[in-house]
This record gives sequence, structure tokens and C-alpha cells, in this order.
Amino acid sequence: MDPSTNATPATMKAVVTTGHGGYDRLEYRDVAVPVPQAGEVLVRVLAAGVNNTEINTRLGWYSSDVRGGTTDIAEQAEEGGADERPDGGWNAATPFPLIQGTDCCGVVAQVGDGEDPSIMGRRVLVRPCIRTAGFESLDHVWMASDFDGAFAQYVKVPATEVFAVDCDLSDAELGAIPCAFGTAENLLTRAGVAAGDHVLITGASGGVGSAAVELATRRGARVTGVCSASKADAVRSLGAARTVDRDADLVDELGAETVDVAIDIVAGPGFAGVLEVLRRGGRYATSGAIGGPLVELDMRTVYLKDLTLLGCTAWEEPVFPALIRYIEAGEIRPVIAGEFALADIVDAQREFLRKRHVGKFVLIPPPPGQR
Repeated sequence: MDPSTNATPATMKAVVTTGHGGYDRLEYRDVAVPVPQAGEVLVRVLAAGVNNTEINTRLGWYSSDVRGGTTDIAEQAEEGGADERPDGGWNAATPFPLIQGTDCCGVVAQVGDGEDPSIMGRRVLVRPCIRTAGFESLDHVWMASDFDGAFAQYVKVPATEVFAVDCDLSDAELGAIPCAFGTAENLLTRAGVAAGDHVLITGASGGVGSAAVELATRRGARVTGVCSASKADAVRSLGAARTVDRDADLVDELGAETVDVAIDIVAGPGFAGVLEVLRRGGRYATSGAIGGPLVELDMRTVYLKDLTLLGCTAWEEPVFPALIRYIEAGEIRPVIAGEFALADIVDAQREFLRKRHVGKFVLIPPPPGQR
């Protein structure tokens, strides 16, 4: 173990999610600081973004029993309507009690036996999607869904998932990147988005959506973003050539068969319209369904138009190293909607669900020695 081990406290502050349900399931309390073993490092968390997936995991939204969107299920949970769901996590049961937090910007505080100590003290990002059987297999686990995450002062992660980053972005900006930008880059990679493509992005003002707008524009694509009218200017400022109101009829606005690629994280009632605007041979990629997981699908639209539908959860190998390159080259910069102290996670998630923001909220843990 590195000699700096002695400087690490025995306990830390963390938000512990105790089970499926409302905000009462989030407990801010003392827990033991994890000890890195061989093949692991301990990261002192500087900033951790707030994501839809953490709320969904707390609610058990991934269960096949759930029919509504995140906001609907959250309201039911606050009214006492949440149940424990054995299939409510990404990989069946969520291992409660769990420290959530899928995003992490931090500093390496300890390294396990046999790990290179040169990374000690470096500012890093953690890749939260871990391909457990290598990149030839789609088997994977996620930090904060399958093992403890970054809503804490420290987090223990596999050494292979830590990437040093040198840039002028703030801790909060870096803490907003891993989940949203990794998911967005994976969607674009799997869908083969290239220069000249017309790309439709739903939920374009949210974390993943706004990241997808930036990243697709970076590739030279022409982006149409779907968002509320109040957020249209912000979405265009990220690179979208055009915006469409989220309640509009896409076919009326864009015309049938005018889009090469659809990046959809909303689904719900608008799903059929997204397929209608795809051209013949178009590609549809999804990584979420915040508008509702059940959709109306006319299979004739899929096969008569030779569409390709892509579900995207496991990240491809080039995705995270590419993000590090983009960051260090100054090619991307996340939008920060606001910062909250880690202890104020309930306020952050309430504000998140109001959907009045553009970009990401970020939680900031107290530094070591402060409670």
C-alpha cells in the first residue's frame, strides 16, 4: 500500500440509498472508507454529477412492472406508492444499501498492492461502465448501480477505470462529464454518426442530450434538437442548427424521411414520430426512456424502411479515451446547471425532476476533515 494510506481517515461522509422509494431512502451519514486491494485505487471525490439513472435506481424504475416515466414514478414514491422491486436495477436486483453516484472527478488518494504509484495525486475521471469480460463481450457492471459509487468523500474503483486528465475545466465541470458524455459518445459511436449526417436528438437540453448535441456537432453532423421552447436558445448555443418543440409533431415540422440518425433518450408517446422522420436505412439509437418505457411500434415502419434500432448501454472501448482527448484538446465543455453540497442531495434531485434546467447538476462532497 502507498505510504499516504496513513493520511486517509477511517470514516467518511456518504449518501447511502437504503432501498427503493422516496427521498427518505437517502441517508447522509458516516461510513467506513473503503480500502483498495490489488488492482484497485481509492479516489477522493471532488465532484459527482446528478443523473437520471440514480433516481431511476432508487425508484426501481428498471423493473418490468414499471410503466410510467421517471417523473410519474417519483411522484408516486413520494405518495408512498413505491415497492421493493427485485428486478428494479440495471442487472436485476440493486445491492442495497448502496452508495450511488455514477459520475466522479477526483484525486487518487491510495493505490492497491502492485499498482503504479505515479498516478497518486493526479486529477482523474472514472469510467463508470466496466466491461467485466473484456470488450469482446457485452457483459458489464456499472459503478453506483452494481457497486458503491461517488456520492461520498471517497470511492474505490478498479485501476483500469481511472483516467488522468490535464485541462483547465473545473472539478464541477469534469464531474459532469463521465455518465452523460460517455453515454452520448457511445450512442454516436454505435450509430456511426459522421460529418454531414442529419441527427435528431430528443431530450436535447438534458445531461445526455446536451452532451450529444456538442459531440455530434464536433463530428460535423447537422443537429436538430428536441426540447421545450424555453430552452431552445441554450440548445442552439451548443451547436444545434435547429430546435423543435418537444410537443410538436415531428413529421409536420421536419417532414417524413429527412433524418439520418435519431438519438432518443425520451421514448414515450413521441417514439413513433421519431421513426417516421428517419430516412430509409436510417439508424435509431437509444439509452433511455424518460418519457416512458412503453411505446407504440409499427413493425412495418421498421422493416419496410430498413431501419436499424440500437440499444446502447455497454460502452465501446474507444469511447472514454476519446472523451479524455476531447477534454484535453478543449473541444467539449459541459453545461453546469448548478452545484449543491453532497448533504443537499435531496434538493438537487428535486430540482433535477422539475426539468427547468439545461445541462447537469453537480454534488460537491466536503473535503477531508470537514463533516
